[in-house]
Amino acid sequence: MAGDSTAGAPPILVLHKVTEILNCFSVEEPEPTLQRIIRLTGLPSSTCQRLVQNMVREGFLDRYDDRYRIGIGLVRWATPGTLGLDLVRLVKPVLEDLRDETGESACLYVRDGAFRTVVAVAETRHVVMRPFVVGQVMPLHAGAPGKIFLAYDPEARKALSDSTLAKFTPLTPNSLEALDAQSREARAQGYFAAFGERHEDVGSISAPVFDHYRRLAGVIGLGFPTQRVGPGDVERLGPVVARAAQAASSALGYTPPSTEGLSRESSQLPSFGADDSQDRNQSVSSPPPTIRQAEHSLPADSQDEP
Repeated sequence: MAGDSTAGAPPILVLHKVTEILNCFSVEEPEPTLQRIIRLTGLPSSTCQRLVQNMVREGFLDRYDDRYRIGIGLVRWATPGTLGLDLVRLVKPVLEDLRDETGESACLYVRDGAFRTVVAVAETRHVVMRPFVVGQVMPLHAGAPGKIFLAYDPEARKALSDSTLAKFTPLTPNSLEALDAQSREARAQGYFAAFGERHEDVGSISAPVFDHYRRLAGVIGLGFPTQRVGPGDVERLGPVVARAAQAASSALGYTPPSTEGLSRESSQLPSFGADDSQDRNQSVSSPPPTIRQAEHSLPADSQDEP
């Protein structure tokens, strides 16, 4: 902290004192006085006063008359960490409802480069199951969730273009051209189904979740053994997953763009594939057709190889 006479002290000692001061603030007592902070920390008055003044100067604390509260600067720095927590907290009930309606494991994924990570899961109650756990990392190009990321997040394709597309099974797509075709199908339907792309006996159905900025916040997906759910079930389950994604989007504050704004927004679209000219006229932030009206079924020519 600039001008702090304790700058010569060991950093760990200064940080410990700052932590002790921050620990004085709570929901029950959000605005303690300086004297209260001195009593709670047990720090010498001069040291405590000097640190508190510097914390106000640096944005850690705000002062109102003779009272202090957590500063807006500290709140701003904490926001990126709380966003992920809010995403999980708000979407978890939707996952549980989706699990209860379908009987299958429901997951929420976020993208990290060329991979997708499970950040929340409502596990099936079936004895025969494919386990999903929070923190599980999977390749983006294999499985239904990755096709949704590719359809609605232009950075996803960039990440894959610099990656090796490993082939896990005979059905794993291992070219950008194949992935571009699948992403266009995912966008047209509003959901995507894949079977045997990462494990031969596992399938998945996924749909996009948007936030209040109308950006892709994550992907909801069902995961299941193919002995229980097959391509013939996609027409029934695809719209269910899409409706769950719509509910999750609403929980995050998503609202569909007005009709008047569609033409304006469409001019700002990124490209999702090498020959994706048709889809450039459709807004990234607008919900897919199935989210609004879940009436599309999986095309017959994609049921054998989603």
